[in-house]
Amino acid sequence: RSPGAPPQPAEAGPGGSAAAPARPRSAATRPRSAPGSGRSSRGAPAGEMGLEPLFQAWSYFRRRKFRECADVCSQILERPPSEQAAWNLKTRALTEMVYVDEIDMDQEGIAEIILDENAIAQVARPGTSLKLPGTGQGGGPSPAVRPVTQSGRPITGFVRPSTQSGRPSTMEQAIRTPRTALTARPITSASGGYVRPGTASMITNPDGPFINLSRLNLPKYAQKPKLAKALFEYIFHHENDVKNALDLAALATEYAQFKDWWWKVQIGKCYYRLGLYREAEKQFQSALKQQDMVDTILYLAKVYLRLDQPVTALNLFKQGLERFPGEVTLICGIARIYEEMNNISSAAEYYKDVLKQDNTHVEAIACIGSNHFYSDQPEIALRFYRRLLQMGVYNCQLFNNLGLCCFYAQQYDMTLSSFERALFLAENEEETADVWYNLGHVAVGIGDLNLAYQCFKLTLVNNNDYAEAYNNLAVLEMRKGHTEQARALLQTASSLAPHMYEPHFNVAILSEKVGDLQRSYTAAQKSEEAFPGHVDTQQLMKQLKEHFAML
Repeated sequence: RSPGAPPQPAEAGPGGSAAAPARPRSAATRPRSAPGSGRSSRGAPAGEMGLEPLFQAWSYFRRRKFRECADVCSQILERPPSEQAAWNLKTRALTEMVYVDEIDMDQEGIAEIILDENAIAQVARPGTSLKLPGTGQGGGPSPAVRPVTQSGRPITGFVRPSTQSGRPSTMEQAIRTPRTALTARPITSASGGYVRPGTASMITNPDGPFINLSRLNLPKYAQKPKLAKALFEYIFHHENDVKNALDLAALATEYAQFKDWWWKVQIGKCYYRLGLYREAEKQFQSALKQQDMVDTILYLAKVYLRLDQPVTALNLFKQGLERFPGEVTLICGIARIYEEMNNISSAAEYYKDVLKQDNTHVEAIACIGSNHFYSDQPEIALRFYRRLLQMGVYNCQLFNNLGLCCFYAQQYDMTLSSFERALFLAENEEETADVWYNLGHVAVGIGDLNLAYQCFKLTLVNNNDYAEAYNNLAVLEMRKGHTEQARALLQTASSLAPHMYEPHFNVAILSEKVGDLQRSYTAAQKSEEAFPGHVDTQQLMKQLKEHFAML
């Protein structure tokens, strides 16, 4: 028996997405506590005759029209004497244009993965490591039902930066991660997640940078707290010059006699960006002693996760919940860690707690729906995905998952129309490939193998690195008796996705049929390594060992 790869609701690379892909929280969705930032101005429209220019710029800023605000501030600054207020406002406007909330930016680049100098235990105790596959606590469907990522975790219901970065064992695997599939060069976290030095200045100021950092007198600005905070965020977010930002923060916190928790958090952020995780941990802990803040807890948990200490991060979140009961971001953080540790049942419980506090939380709804789908409860999953549709989520991944749920819940009238809508809404070739792959599964389910063959071919037309489609095409070729084509397709699938057990097992079956027992045994060993609990692999290995013993 040659199993096909299981259906994958809306995979966006290894980490499947059941809803809108997780975007880093930007200032557009969560205004930061910058002094004076508030709701949109309802006053007279800016641009009226007689409106004072600085007030006009402030009005633009409050309405989040940062480009216009920066332009008006530039005009004010060109006329002597230049106003400090206009300089401050322009600095903040330029920062907000490229601002990304650091809490959700947890993208680990190839350089960090491959050139990681932090030593981790080679044989971690079960349930204490995120980086070593097979140390999870179980509690969810097996890989035979629920596909796994490169690092051995089940795919999640929601795309987050951490779900897409596997733990590749070779440089070749690292370069094939989903983030790099669309670009010509490998991405590091410094160039992929953040604006590179210089580019932001060119975008926002064609004539050159607004502030020449090399000529700044940092000790002078550090003694002006209000200016220093705006300047720090400009250097850190807009210029991405972490070293100068760190120097300014160190001088400012010294001027504040080490009593300002905000500067300690900023120093911790700089250390984290520079890879000095232990120093960042000390700064965040010191800030928490002075001022208990949810954001600081989240930053500190990020440090522990990067140091591969999920249990410490869990304890930190639980202590935070004692001080901030019902805080959604903390409960969601616990659920994410449990999900990454393969403890799916605990993750589902915490996602339900999230919904008790915030019943419109997209990530929680998507992950619970995904969990129900893989637990063979497509009808319940369908209710969660319909809830997302009612909330206004309208994208390819959601209709893809609705189509799969309808098919497995035997609501065939809605299946094809959902997939048609998903194809219409697909924004890139990877999403189109996912839809065609799932349509191939539907075709296999109704027994139309010719349609399935065409769907899997169309999957490969849109995404040539789709290992599951190669595997399933090989199964169809084996049914037709085309052994050589099947072998070639399986070799491609196993090289593209060594973490999948299906290609290895199918190679073992195929080799055993043609009498190549040694190759069959080698492939069966790889299959058992990828999925230790696979009964068919164990039976095949037992037969092969008996045969070798007779020889």
